[in-house]
Amino acid sequence: MKNIGFLSFGHWTPSPQSQTRSASDALLQSIDLAVAAEELGVDGAYFRVHHFARQLAAPFPLLAAVGARTSRIEIGTGVIDMRSENPLYMAEDAGAADLISGGRLQLGISRGSPEQVVDGFRYFGYEPPEGMDHADMARRHTEVLLQVLEGEGFAEPHPRPMFPNPPGLLRLEPHSAGLRDRIWWGAGSRATAEWTAKQGMNLMSSTLLTEDTGVPFHRLQAEQIERFRAAWTEAGHTREPRVSVSRSIFPIVNDMDRAYFGHESRSQDQVGMIDGGRARFGKTYAGEPDQVVRELAEDEAVAAADTLLLTVPNQLGVDYNAHVLETVVQHVAPALGWR
Repeated sequence: MKNIGFLSFGHWTPSPQSQTRSASDALLQSIDLAVAAEELGVDGAYFRVHHFARQLAAPFPLLAAVGARTSRIEIGTGVIDMRSENPLYMAEDAGAADLISGGRLQLGISRGSPEQVVDGFRYFGYEPPEGMDHADMARRHTEVLLQVLEGEGFAEPHPRPMFPNPPGLLRLEPHSAGLRDRIWWGAGSRATAEWTAKQGMNLMSSTLLTEDTGVPFHRLQAEQIERFRAAWTEAGHTREPRVSVSRSIFPIVNDMDRAYFGHESRSQDQVGMIDGGRARFGKTYAGEPDQVVRELAEDEAVAAADTLLLTVPNQLGVDYNAHVLETVVQHVAPALGWR
């Protein structure tokens, strides 16, 4: 395990039981947690994007702010729903955030998951073209994004521009060199992981898979990673790809940990339905540090990945989540080969 980061969904609710009661709280606390994580030696700060929900939604102002407040930690998303994105405008925003951070952006994208509203992408002005469904549209948007991130000129310059142009066709600006290699696809199945490899994107796999073969979640996810790497080699890409997996990990070292997560100590995989198909959800790892280490040592997907993203309960506040990260870094991560 080379890298450990956190993944926050940025939930907020006006409930008095929540430490994150407004959108402002969610955004500002996300920045503070990233700063705290960097101070603890954590490698990455990642944020989930959901529209029409009391969660983080507009990622690029947040990523730019985190980039300006930190100097080392990777900043990223896990993931952005490409069904609702204008890929050219997104490329400009991503380029700006990457330049502000000094090239630390790790941008996780995907076709999206069930949202708060029906066909939310339509409210953003997008409709699948004839013969395509919403997943095809997401992949088409992604194709355009990847192409413009290459930095090649494609737009015909005006013959009488307001400002002088460089020679030839124009590209989008600001352009950040190297960002194309730091795009990740959130793959929910083995077949999608193979498609991801063919596109030359890194693999981001979460705590659920949109298929179920009857084997434990971690084993199915390890097979997904294996098939991704085989497809990557077959595609002939020259760089080494990256692979991340997400896990809910809560070492119990005090009474507050026990009150919050003691009931999860016997957590098991779950099987449910998403978009009309069977899906397998991974377990939560909670217990005394030695127990958590033993269980994670048997997790084949964690062993196969180079990056582990820890899902954090952001509504419990920055201080508690920093405590969780510190506990993992001190008591669990070294046993996984980190540092």
